[in-house]
Amino acid sequence: MKLSITDLTLPNLRVFIRVDFNVPLDDAGNVTDDTRIRETLPTIEYALKHKARVILASHLGRPKGKPNPKMSLKLVAARLRGLLDERLGGETGVGFSPDCIGAHSEQMSTKLASGQVLLLENLRFHPEEEANDENFSRQLAAHCDVYVNDAFGSAHRAHASTVGITHFVKKSAAGLLMQKELDYLGKALSSPERPFVAILGGAKVSDKIGVIQNLMSKVDALLIGGAMAYTFTKSQGREVGKSLVEDDKLDLARQLLAGAKEKNLKMLLPLDDVITDKLSADARAGMVEASKAIPDGMMGVDIGPRTVAAYSAEIARAKTIVWNGPMGVFEISQFAEGTVAIARAVANNRNAVSIVGGGDSVAAVHAAGVADKISHISTGGGASLEFLEGKKLPGVEALTDK
Repeated sequence: MKLSITDLTLPNLRVFIRVDFNVPLDDAGNVTDDTRIRETLPTIEYALKHKARVILASHLGRPKGKPNPKMSLKLVAARLRGLLDERLGGETGVGFSPDCIGAHSEQMSTKLASGQVLLLENLRFHPEEEANDENFSRQLAAHCDVYVNDAFGSAHRAHASTVGITHFVKKSAAGLLMQKELDYLGKALSSPERPFVAILGGAKVSDKIGVIQNLMSKVDALLIGGAMAYTFTKSQGREVGKSLVEDDKLDLARQLLAGAKEKNLKMLLPLDDVITDKLSADARAGMVEASKAIPDGMMGVDIGPRTVAAYSAEIARAKTIVWNGPMGVFEISQFAEGTVAIARAVANNRNAVSIVGGGDSVAAVHAAGVADKISHISTGGGASLEFLEGKKLPGVEALTDK
């Protein structure tokens, strides 16, 4: 167990909170989706109510180690200010530092009064952040008395603000969002209520090999969708037309299916597919049974109604559900039906603990209008995948043990 922010004595201390404000912006610099900011508000509010002096740090986009005004966190400060004022019912006074290190920036954080907030400029304007540079880590630590990591989405990265800084502070703790992520995912892997069903989609088997292998010994059923299903079905001798397939992973797919059979694990592949000749909104779509070949010149782009029914029946029986990855080409609306149907099936099972991670699965849950019926929507696609693989996350390992 790692220390939590709730284990720290905070009054008048400078608390450096690593947040994930890597939010999408439009051309005018407006935040188009503030989910990540909202998710970390409980941690910031907790620190403020306990009279801490709060320093926030995040990255935004990929500025490649140099300042880029289009990726300045100044654009995010205004939204944060509005959300905090709304939540706390008054003016919070969120200051902004034009750099994340240096004398001026340090002066600003030293002058903070109890209950005030300072947002530092984009960490990735310095190449030393991603290099986990020791001197840069020390300069970040100069801002604070204690460190809190609430950026689960960056916990799988060994960067200066997630790992390096912890070597130069007395105590490092998990924020409330980080704690929630670890509790939900940790319980699913170590002591899930059964039946435990995992739904895995996405384009490539290679992206999910580790997850499939780790989950095979933990779940009662594994439901496979997305383009990676065609690598599995082709490995069983099916002709799949011009569907996306990893030919160099066919042997591995065969081994995984054989391993599932040996373990008596239900590993379900699609029973029918939506097929098309091109990836565009005006493409003509057809349906083919999985027992038949996908014609030359056609490709599989979504799961069909029989698959939706079979997968939904498994989902309805589950007590723990983990879902990562879409069932089809979710970006094109006529090939998104399978993914949206799975989102509804997960939401309809109110007896299960449901955990959804990965950009497209999360988008599907929102598109289906059922986000409020999911137990936990993970804020970290890459981090949640690595966690499900059984890997240790550097940003979590670096925190102080309880």
